[in-house]
Amino acid sequence: MELIQHNPDLSAYLAADEVIDHDHPLVRKTAAELASSAADSYVYARLAFEFVRDTIPHSQDSGDPRVTWRASDVLEQRTGICYAKAHALAALLRAEDIPTALCYQKFDVLHGLVAVRFNGAWHRQDPRGNKPGVDARFSLEGERLAFTPDPESGELDHPLLYAEPHPAVLGALRAARDRQHLRQTLPSAL
Repeated sequence: MELIQHNPDLSAYLAADEVIDHDHPLVRKTAAELASSAADSYVYARLAFEFVRDTIPHSQDSGDPRVTWRASDVLEQRTGICYAKAHALAALLRAEDIPTALCYQKFDVLHGLVAVRFNGAWHRQDPRGNKPGVDARFSLEGERLAFTPDPESGELDHPLLYAEPHPAVLGALRAARDRQHLRQTLPSAL
């Protein structure tokens, strides 16, 4: 699948905003700690991916009712669903000048992940968190995502790469009282 930048300006995929707040002190501190043991940007990207995947539980898996959506809140509260974890990873990567996009897959609801730009190409990564049956890995040598859509069941990979969260996703996250309410209001399409 060819990944397509929604915004042709690559600098948009480095920007900070209210959601991907990589200018926040906690995001900067976390990025600096991860970068201190990274030999290069590729190693840093893998460490940031593994940090988000492995140290921030997916709230559905852990049973945490809280809904986070801002990257700094995800890092502070150590919880989030796929979208929130993607926001946290995007912030950590952008904090170290690695262009990072948000992207989506369609299942019964949308699933959020990121794409990183290395060597002139975009590479999707899924920091959702592993569990039995899910083994996502950081890779620039072919995708190792949490889930593979089944087109015959109406599932699909959306090819657009967004610099900011899709408005339907962000609206659902912001309006959710808790994870149970969010589950009932998650968008199923873009």
